[in-house]
Amino acid sequence: MPIVSKYSNERVEKIVQNLLDSLVDQEVSTDLALMCLGNTLSTIINNQVPEDKREAIAENFCQALTQSVTKQQK
Repeated sequence: MPIVSKYSNERVEKIVQNLLDSLVDQEVSTDLALMCLGNTLSTIINNQVPEDKREAIAENFCQALTQSVTKQQK
């Protein structure tokens, strides 16, 4: 069963494109981009997710990321 998002694809794609454009404008390397995005994720989770749910959110995110990367390779 496909996952249904409460956000439109257009909105998500626009935000992702804005993030990518910012990284390109700053001429960042892949490792710096990943560091910055990782720090951003940590900040969001630590500031906006209740402490008792942070580990589960991080694990779910890591699983989704791994699945997304694995799908891209096939």
